[in-house]
Amino acid sequence: MADFQTSTHRANWIFTPQELAEKYKAANQRAVQTLEKYGTTQMEVDADGSLSYPEPISRDNADKHSRPKPINIEEEQFMRAFYENKLREVCSAFYFPNKIQATALIYFKRFYLQWSVMEHHPKNIMLTCVYAACKIEENHVSAEELGKGISQDHQMILNYEMIVYQSLEFDLIVYAPYRSVEGFVNDMEEFCGAKDEENQKLKDLQETARMEVDKIMLTDAPHLFPPGQLALAALRSANEMHRVVDFERYLTSILTRQNSEHTISQLMESLNAIDTWVRKYKFPTEKDMKHINRKLKSCWGHSSQDDSKKREKKRHKSHKSSNEVQNGPSIA
Repeated sequence: MADFQTSTHRANWIFTPQELAEKYKAANQRAVQTLEKYGTTQMEVDADGSLSYPEPISRDNADKHSRPKPINIEEEQFMRAFYENKLREVCSAFYFPNKIQATALIYFKRFYLQWSVMEHHPKNIMLTCVYAACKIEENHVSAEELGKGISQDHQMILNYEMIVYQSLEFDLIVYAPYRSVEGFVNDMEEFCGAKDEENQKLKDLQETARMEVDKIMLTDAPHLFPPGQLALAALRSANEMHRVVDFERYLTSILTRQNSEHTISQLMESLNAIDTWVRKYKFPTEKDMKHINRKLKSCWGHSSQDDSKKREKKRHKSHKSSNEVQNGPSIA
């Protein structure tokens, strides 16, 4: 079995908060510069997986106030949060095992360390990450099945596949905290000398911790902390509810047995920081998403006039449908 300590996950994908903020800023700034230069930000992905920009939109004569406004870093975070939850919904709809959801989520998060949501629509990336996770976790689902199941064009998934792999730098083996939770609970069983009644409490602890990991995985904490610490933070939160072990004593026991270079105060500081990420997590409101989507369409060169035409067409279609309901289908 692969070891996290020698993994590319540890070497390449754990950052300091400053490094993470710089990555998000750099991706956003590149998209802003592209918008200024080309008048649009959306990258076109061809059938062979190659990238290109659409034809630049001439805005020389446009009033400055009518030019598209880029999405800011906080709005990008909201878009990612929205589609990370959609990713979970897709995985649940297909009854994929937890490890596929976790792998797809980590892929999605990593992709947007390299790119802005202004450059690649999160819906396309979300579905491609699910497909890629199914492959790496050997749960074989074809792009056709995945696309058909959620009424999306499977060719889009195939087009984006190589871009996703390249953006992940082909580091496809990832470590989620769920397995660590299971390992720690097994260790606690020995630590407590658990009997039948306590075994049930440990099972309840594990289930609650799994739900705590679900919350942690939606934050930026997986970019900042190793999966073992994410798992311990989840278990500590769960233990506050179930009161199964003296958690600080258990942490001290782990550090002693592993001859860890960390002190108990350093470990507690990391767990507290993870808890803070969970507490400050924000999910966008419907109003937030409408505003961001309007800006995103503008960045892609979709004018409000285009949207008005679509709404007008939809109204005509609705009017026609209501006539057919009242009078029956036209026989003319």
